[in-house]
Formats: sequence, structure tokens, C-alpha cells
Amino acid sequence: MSVVDEIKAQLDIVDLISESVKLRHTGKNYTGFCPFHANTRTPAFVVFPETQTWRCFGQCNEGGDIFGFVMKKEGWEFSETLKYLAEKAGVTLVEYSPEDKTDKDLQDKLAELLERAALYFRQQMLETSPGRETLDYLHQRGLTDQTIKIFGLGHAPDGWDGLMLHLKNLGFDEFVMVEAGLITERESGGYYDRFRNRLMIPIRNTYGKMVGFGGRVLNPNDVPKYINSPKTALFDKGRLLYGLDQARQSIRTNNQVVIVEGYMDAIACHQANFANVVSPMGTALTEDQFRLVKKFTRRIVLALDPDAAGEKATLRGLETARQIMDQDAELRFDARGLLHFEARLNADIRIATLPGGKDPDEIVLDDPDAWQNIISSAKPVVEHVMETLVAARDINDAKVKSEIAAQVLPLIEDVPNRVEREAYRQRLARLIKVDERALLAPAPELTRMRNKRSSQKQTQPQDTRKAPELSRSNRVLEKYSVQFLYKDPEKIYQLDHFLQSFELESFSHEDFLESDFKIVMGTIEKSLEQEEYAPSEYVEINLSETILDELSQVHKLHDPSIDVSEQKGLADLFRTVLRLRLTRVNDHINDLLFLQNEVSEEDNELALVYQAEAMELIKTRKQIDSALQSPAAAGRGKKTW
Repeated sequence: MSVVDEIKAQLDIVDLISESVKLRHTGKNYTGFCPFHANTRTPAFVVFPETQTWRCFGQCNEGGDIFGFVMKKEGWEFSETLKYLAEKAGVTLVEYSPEDKTDKDLQDKLAELLERAALYFRQQMLETSPGRETLDYLHQRGLTDQTIKIFGLGHAPDGWDGLMLHLKNLGFDEFVMVEAGLITERESGGYYDRFRNRLMIPIRNTYGKMVGFGGRVLNPNDVPKYINSPKTALFDKGRLLYGLDQARQSIRTNNQVVIVEGYMDAIACHQANFANVVSPMGTALTEDQFRLVKKFTRRIVLALDPDAAGEKATLRGLETARQIMDQDAELRFDARGLLHFEARLNADIRIATLPGGKDPDEIVLDDPDAWQNIISSAKPVVEHVMETLVAARDINDAKVKSEIAAQVLPLIEDVPNRVEREAYRQRLARLIKVDERALLAPAPELTRMRNKRSSQKQTQPQDTRKAPELSRSNRVLEKYSVQFLYKDPEKIYQLDHFLQSFELESFSHEDFLESDFKIVMGTIEKSLEQEEYAPSEYVEINLSETILDELSQVHKLHDPSIDVSEQKGLADLFRTVLRLRLTRVNDHINDLLFLQNEVSEEDNELALVYQAEAMELIKTRKQIDSALQSPAAAGRGKKTW
């Protein structure tokens, strides 16, 4: 992942822009008055959290990403903005080296190897007798063939080198297999398969890239019940959530994520059409996992197994959150279960209580309505903790009263609203049957908790962990466009000829939202306006090292597999640009309709302006659709472009 992507993963555009622009939360977006021109009539400046972009629909008629906003606001170049945002995000800037390219190549090789391994495990399940037993087991658990296929479940044979020999035959060596976590080196020499006689569960990152496996025992006598891939260049369990690649869209649609304990729980929920469910794969929730879901929603329901969140272990979910809180003094719960994380994450965290003795997969496959009721009735953290602790303990014991108060009061103290804090104290006093005044004075346990947090805040080392991987379709399309034109800027003439034949505007840097790619495209345009250098030389000379380092590995920016000299290469370029245009036009139409609804009652004249602009864009969309269906975009036309 480039430093630009890492910075964007750490910083939220709403929080950054809010530092200088007063924003109002409207639906999924935020609106305000544009800081780049005078306007007190209508708030036509919109920030879009889902795409992490902004746009002014007024006089500026500009937009972009977090980098573009800071560059325009401060008047800085990209390199200055990069340094500023990197420092703000806690990201270390390092110079690009050949070793970085080697690391990227290895990661690509590992991902390819893991995909091949997943196909092997799938084949073993469908085409061997032991594999059929695994398939029968999944059917007994209530999973359908369609679900098994969607999640790519498979079978690891009960042998020492089946996978290793298969991958060797495909041309992979032991070093790459070890790096992927698929085989293990013997102390006496040689290697053996890590996963044997297990149900195999492919694990993908947020955007569907293979990163590792989880393996469940088939023989009850085997231990441990689950093993995962070891930590690798791709796999870090604490920074992944199983099923998030399948759940992203549903999480956004429902504006809620449900977190269950294990793989099978998540898979069963998806089969029952509860597709907003993910799993931390049996581990305690981490900061990085909270960061992951925060990109998609701020409403989180913990629906852990009975042994984790039920009456027998009521505090496990709470302790996970409190451990995170202890690690960062800016993390706290409020009365509604809101979690304030590094002054950026505001997540409505609730806890769902599951019936004793039943796991989520059993409940949801047996009675989907019961599961829906459980999630709908999930309670805010403070409320859940108080009720669960009191129900599970003997509150007539004075020592128990003190222990419960010591566990709940830190949460109540973190409630920002004084009235809400008072209400919770009163409720706690009634539940444990003590005088409320006994809960007003800081208890020794609470004092120790405060001192501990204060000490940790002062001594906590700087967090240098990398952020979760980013991948947005718009950025990918922009990158491909740059890849085509970077080494041969004059290809833009053929591109513009094609666009103009469908009455579409010429391609330019205005087609880009991502600041780094916008700068590259602007340089490509300038290269065609000057005569001192060949266009490709001009681009190389005038792009700064900082920009080059950020462009998806500078020496690999122009992908050799993209043949820009042939007809197919041009067709790929045409389609890429058209898809980029189509994505932007659709987003722009939606934005205008949103603004039209926002101002319709206050300013009908402006609403009509937005409506008229949206209608023009709809015409443009039809032109783009027509161009996409053309022979030239399909690679079937004559070489006339």
C-alpha cells in the first residue's frame, strides 16, 4: 500500500475538514458553506464520508480528496501536503527503494499462491472421499452448496505433503510457500503441510484479496480446534475481520455491522440473508478492527457466543473494550454506548445477549426471526453491563456491591453529559441497593483506574503500525488511466478523437479526484503543450520524486502487460476512461439530487438549477453508455483512432 493510501486510512476527511469548516450532518453526508469563496446563501459544500471526498456545487465547482482540500486551502504543493498529512496521521515517510518493489512483487506472488491453494482445497473436497465427508459435515451444519461455493470452503487432506507437491508442480518453490504460511520447516530439515485433515476456510482482506486460511478440525481428538495462517506479509489476524469483503455493501446499506465470534457464525448469518455480519476469528477485538468497520459504519453490535458475552462470562466483551480504552486515553463510552476513539471514531456499540447454550449459527439457521429480534434488542454497553453483572452476582454481599460499582463507575464517569451520568448513577444505586451518595465520591478502584490511564497516556509509545489496505474503484480506474498515458502521453490524441466522436469532452486532469493522479495527468497535458522535450521525457523530468514514489511503485507505474501500441491496448484505454467517466457522472447525479432535496424548501430557484444540471448529466451518461457499446471500445474496430 502506498503512503497516500496509508494516510487516507488513518485520517477521516470529515474530521479534517471540520477543523476549519462548520459542517452539518445530513443523511449520509455533511454540508456547509464553501471555504474557498464567499457564500452565505446556501450551503453548497458537501463532504462524502463513504468516498472520503468533497465537492463544492457553487461558485468553485471543484472537488477532490483529502489531499486536494489541504492543497487548495493552504496553497501548498503535493509534497508539502504529503508531509503535513503524514505527520497528522502518524505515518512515517520513507524514500522508495528497490527493496520496496521486491516486497510488492513478493506480496503479489503470495496472493497468487494462496488463490491456487484455495482451488486445491476446493477440489479435494469435491473430488475425494475424505473431502466428501467434509462436505457432508457442512451440510449437517445447515450450509447449502451455494453458500459453500460463495465462501470457497474446502478440505485439506490427511497427508504431510499433498499441497506442497501440488504447488511445486505449478512452479512455486518452498520459500514462497513458507512465506505464505502454507508449509512449515522441520527442525530436522525438509517441509510439511501446515494444514492437514481440516475444513479449510479461505480468509480474504476487506476488498477480497486472499491473505490466509483458517482450518477447523474434522477429527474430534485433534487439537487445536482451529488454526489460522501464521503472521505473514499479507496475514495479520488482529487487523482483519472475516467476511468483511462479503459484508461491505450490506453494512453500508444497513448502517450497522454485527460482530460474531467465529467463521461458521458469520457464514450462517450470510446464508440467512443477514449479510452485515463479520467475525474477528475468535480473537479479542482490536483497535485495527474497530478502524476497519468505522470506514463503513459507526453502529456496531457485539453478538458473541454465550461463553463470551452471556451470563457465565458477562465481562469479556466489556474487558476487551476497556483494554483498548486503557491503551488510549481518548477512547471512551458514553451513555448511549457511543465509543469515542482517538477523537475520531464515534461508534454506537451495543451488546446482544444470546440464549444460553446456543451459538449464532444455530440460532440464525433455526429461526431467522429470533436472530433479528436479538440484534434489534441489543443494549447500550453501560446498560448491558449493569444488568448482566447484577443478574449474575449476589448483590446482598457487600463485597460484590463494591466490585460491581468499581467495574461500572469508570464507564459512567466517561459519559460526557452530566444529566446522563446522574441517571446512570441512580440506576446503578437502585440495582445494587446502595445510597446514591456512596457512588458520588471517587472509589479507590476508580482512582487507580484514572491514574493508570493517565500514566499510560504519558508513556504510550508512538503507534507505527500500518493502516488497513485501501482500494476504491474510482482510484483504481484513475490509476489505470495514468498507467496507459504515462509512458506515451501522445496516446491522449487518439483518446480525445474517440471521445469527441461521441460528443464527449476531452480527457483532462479535471477527470480525476485523487490528487496524486490529478497532478500526473496535469503534467501529461503540459508535456504536449511544450516543444523542448519529448512528452515522455518531460513527464519524467517534471514529476517530483515524492509524486513518483506515491504512484503505485514508480518503476512499475507503466504496467508492461498493458500494450499501449496495439488496438487492444487502445480499447482498454477507451473502456477505462469511459468507466471512470461513468462512475463520476453517476456520483455527480446523485450528489445533485441530494442537494436538490436539501434546498427545495428554502430556495426553489436553486433546486431547479441543480435539477437542470442533473438532467444534462443524464444525457452525458447516455453518451457514455453508447460509447461503451461501440466496436472501438470493445477492441473490434479498425485502427482509425
